[in-house]
Amino acid sequence: MLDPNRPHNALPLLPPAADIETRPILKQCARAREALAGLKMAGLIIPDQSVLINVIPLLEAKASSAIENIVTTNDALFRDAGLNEADGNPAAKEAVRYRTALYQGFKSMEHRPLTTRTAVEVCQTIKGVELDVRATPGTTLRNGFTGDVIYTPPEGQDHLRNLLGNWERFLNDPSDIDPVVRMAVQHYQFEAIHPFIDGNGRTGRVLNILSLIQAGLLDMPTLYLSRQILATRSEYYRLLAAVTSQGDWEPWILYMVTAVETTARWTNAKAGAIRSLMDATAQRTRELSPKIPAHELMSLIFGQPYCRIEDVVSRGIARRQTASTYLKELAALGILIEEKKGRELIFVHRKYLDLLGSDGHAFEPYPPA
Repeated sequence: MLDPNRPHNALPLLPPAADIETRPILKQCARAREALAGLKMAGLIIPDQSVLINVIPLLEAKASSAIENIVTTNDALFRDAGLNEADGNPAAKEAVRYRTALYQGFKSMEHRPLTTRTAVEVCQTIKGVELDVRATPGTTLRNGFTGDVIYTPPEGQDHLRNLLGNWERFLNDPSDIDPVVRMAVQHYQFEAIHPFIDGNGRTGRVLNILSLIQAGLLDMPTLYLSRQILATRSEYYRLLAAVTSQGDWEPWILYMVTAVETTARWTNAKAGAIRSLMDATAQRTRELSPKIPAHELMSLIFGQPYCRIEDVVSRGIARRQTASTYLKELAALGILIEEKKGRELIFVHRKYLDLLGSDGHAFEPYPPA
């Protein structure tokens, strides 16, 4: 029996000795890959793909942080992301750093595959501090209610780096393991190694998305995978623990592959709703205020639901006075809501924020023109 109070230095190397591509797993993989293919297509229906890259990773960041009990609201999240305020909500700022880590990791794959270095850089960005693989003992995982130790990860920096080297080789192995299965297996192993003092869960969930991109199953970091993990958090932790204590791989892999399918379909539907709202908003703008550059403004207010006059100027859409006129006109049309914050005007896309915060994909139509 594994003693939770002793470092798990005997953590088995990858690949697992167990069969990780059973018939039920491969059947579920086919459904997950179909859903991911649909999500890849969804990115093409948005006129400006930066819209999805800006908003879906923020939702992913919020859910992944909430798994670690770092809780914020959509309003605080998008406000701080758009306005970059020094005095913003601390939890929202951590979530924004998560999005930054996800995007930087995505860009880093243009130059190199996923490696231990990627994981270190992701964790550094999430935590906002310089850090490296753990060198000192004493890290334990505890039950949040009882305080009992439930797992003690491996110790010794050299040993951790050896385990990470094995994890890295598995991640980049050219063998024909289904890439969704590979993602599930590497995620368990990364969490079991627990290489950092803090930030392992969020770093691991960033790596999930990046591994699917590396495998070619996604083009962009737009899978809202942490939504399903947050909704089934107790099962997520229970199945992780069952791999450690019993080598029970199949339920864990099925859980993760199913989560990929579920969230890919949900994210695809959300992208379709975003496109519908963009179309309705652009149509209302063109009908009621045809002199406004609707296409450019739609890209701005759908990529950044909280925006300022300066944002219109910095995008090169208009000079300051004209930019102010455009945003005030969108507020007069009922598209934006004008708010005063100190001496600055902020324009909030409330209908869009409500859509992003909803489990469903419907939005209230605009009144007739």
